Amino acid sequence: MPWRETAPMKERMRFVTDWERDLYSMAELCERYGVSRKTGYKWIERYEHEGPEGLRERSRAPHHCPHRISPDIAAAICAARRQHPSWGPEKLLHWLKRRHPAMDLPAPSTAGDLLARRGLVKKRRRRRHYTHPGLVPPTTRQPNDLWTADFKGHFRTRDGIYCYPLTVADQHTRYLLGCHGLLSTKGQGVRPVFDRLFREYGLPRAIRTDNGVPFATTGIHGLSQLNVWWIRLGIQHQRILPASPQQNGAHERMHRTLKAATARPPKAHLPAQQRAFHRFQGPLQRRTPAPISRGPDARLAVPTVAPSVHRGPPADRVPGPLHSQAGDERGDHPIQKAPGLHRELAQATRPRPRGNRRRGLVHLLLPRPPGSHR
Repeated sequence: MPWRETAPMKERMRFVTDWERDLYSMAELCERYGVSRKTGYKWIERYEHEGPEGLRERSRAPHHCPHRISPDIAAAICAARRQHPSWGPEKLLHWLKRRHPAMDLPAPSTAGDLLARRGLVKKRRRRRHYTHPGLVPPTTRQPNDLWTADFKGHFRTRDGIYCYPLTVADQHTRYLLGCHGLLSTKGQGVRPVFDRLFREYGLPRAIRTDNGVPFATTGIHGLSQLNVWWIRLGIQHQRILPASPQQNGAHERMHRTLKAATARPPKAHLPAQQRAFHRFQGPLQRRTPAPISRGPDARLAVPTVAPSVHRGPPADRVPGPLHSQAGDERGDHPIQKAPGLHRELAQATRPRPRGNRRRGLVHLLLPRPPGSHR
């Protein structure tokens, strides 16, 4: 015999019908239906005042909520979201706070719930993240612990010239250090970009990239002129697994915002495209707050330039090209002992004879005898 299915509304109607027939007392009737006498008297009273409609479920929401968002503040938050569709609730609230200091803004979680109810948040399917057991996790404790670098997908400007945007970011602060549109992915154009970033922000402990040119090659251990230069400077080069961009997910997600803001549609020529990249760095980092600290003394930081803790030593302490005799030990960081580790400018700029490229790469990694120069 199958189970009999019933609905709460039918049970309440049967309860009221048995009550009207006066076959049972209230205690017996409530025991028969498995409810308390207080609940039984409640449904009888509602039926007498409203009829069968009184037996339907009512909303349990409070009639008055003292901390409810006012319509004006809700409209301001939604308007800010429509103006900046890629910003989260925290950035939107701090952006509004600077423009309307007297406005009583809600918590970020409340603002996020409001945006979701209004349909201003696109729901994404959750993906299960798989990690390789031998992968070095990108854990950082302070700025300059780990940089991430990659080329965003190339595209053509409207004059038909290909643009290869090189992006470099700090993993700890998520600060976009540089975004440069290059004509190719060859190392000759990439190295000057990193040279300038090293002088401006200091040397990181590690740089995380993919396995493409110029970060790696198909030669011995994937060595290239660029990553050999990094190794000689004491920088660890971390390479993600092939065909695994999710291992550098934060950088790839930044590329999505960069593409939507600067390359749709592409600009007329490469200089105009580079100006668009600079404008992207401006509102994203100079006019919006940095990631907010969660500590007990957390406070809002709205830097006009990169955070001061992210700055490296002055440029005058790094004479000449960034070549050093330092090993891989962090204690002999070349940026800390620049006067003793860097050669004179005249010797560093001396032309180097060309030879076997693969042999030259390995030759760069061999230890130097004291007082000798290559």
